Amino acid sequence: MARHLKIAAAQLGPLHKADSRGAAVSRLLKLLREAHGMGAKFVVFPELALTTFFPRWWMEDQAEVDRRYFEREMPGPETQLLFDEAKKFGIGFYLGYAELTRDGHRFNTAILVGPDGSIIGKYRKIHLPGHADHKPKAAFQHLEKKYFEVGDLGFRVWKFMGTITGMLICNDRRWPEAFRVLALQGAEIVALGFNTPSENLHYPEPPALRVHHHLIMAQSMAFQNATWLVETAKAGYEDGFRMFGHSLIVAPTGEIAAKSQSEEDEVICHNCDIDLAANLKQTMFNFAAHRRPEHYRLIVDRVGAQVTPANE
Repeated sequence: MARHLKIAAAQLGPLHKADSRGAAVSRLLKLLREAHGMGAKFVVFPELALTTFFPRWWMEDQAEVDRRYFEREMPGPETQLLFDEAKKFGIGFYLGYAELTRDGHRFNTAILVGPDGSIIGKYRKIHLPGHADHKPKAAFQHLEKKYFEVGDLGFRVWKFMGTITGMLICNDRRWPEAFRVLALQGAEIVALGFNTPSENLHYPEPPALRVHHHLIMAQSMAFQNATWLVETAKAGYEDGFRMFGHSLIVAPTGEIAAKSQSEEDEVICHNCDIDLAANLKQTMFNFAAHRRPEHYRLIVDRVGAQVTPANE
């Protein structure tokens, strides 16, 4: 008998500097209820879903940054409402937020919460984009390397609602290695939240091309790893800085099963056939039969590209 799980991507429109944590949670609750009305049992919220995308600003008072944007506990006083409501509906969810640990470490984090309200898994973002130095002449900053440490939990999967589920965050979606490590652990679903500026900070790039790359990456990663992929945006103009939407649910075939149409709060939903990839995993992407890791050594031995012609 085929396994199905109805999954929703709960996209958020903009959250501004002036928006409170409580206001953000209120919107997440509304999206959760909408997803419940659509029959969803697993809801994927965005990266940094409780605040604006604060790494776009250079801020020198770290204590103030911690107070305004980081979570010292999860669930906390405001977020407990989301856990309680999801438990009432029997819905599991993925939630991205800025984590401040008890011993003073800061991570861009996502958690996987079961339908009973318990935290099943945690992932800390590994591929941090941007820079750590101040660029005063830039239109905006992308300071994830300033505000966050590289994640220290690795790429892991969990038994979750009758599936094997892994988590990634935003820029991880550009790195094939991340998906392959999850797939080698049997991942059937990859949940990923993102906040992606419509403008490239580093070089001129048309916004439409950035969206094109987002779409083809999602389709290729899902197909090449024979897994369902759910990517959820926080989008729209946050204090005048635009981020694109295009939240997606992608099938293991590489086909887009559902896609958002706005840059506002929006829920998309699909009843995912978890066993859809069974044939792919037994044939084209039968890793045990076809992978040749003895020839992939450079992937882990070398960080940057070097020109090494075989005839020299």
